[in-house]
Amino acid sequence: MRQARQASNDDTKSSAGDKYETTREMMQQEMDRNSKLLYEAGQQKIALQQIENVSAVKEVKNGSLVLTSAGNFYISISAGELKVDGQTFFAVSQAAPIGRLFIGKKAGDELNFNGKKYLILEVL
Repeated sequence: MRQARQASNDDTKSSAGDKYETTREMMQQEMDRNSKLLYEAGQQKIALQQIENVSAVKEVKNGSLVLTSAGNFYISISAGELKVDGQTFFAVSQAAPIGRLFIGKKAGDELNFNGKKYLILEVL
């Protein structure tokens, strides 16, 4: 954002007419886009900070690792595929459709999502 602001401030009017205003508008759009990305990253940081310590209760909640017959999930924020110690986890938000299905479930529970069956093997 600093670079876009600096480029916008350093740009001087030229004899090309609208070139100056077009460049300033492009810089403003870049700053707006970066502001939105920064805001979204801040919201994800807040969501991660609100994850509770996972207790001895083996019920899926925000912050749980869910091992299933069809893949492993980390209920947190929607961050896609994560690899940890050679294992793949899909980081999904508890607000995502599949995340909502997992919340409150325990080992041994089954659920179906998009025609795929998930048997919960373990909740960590």
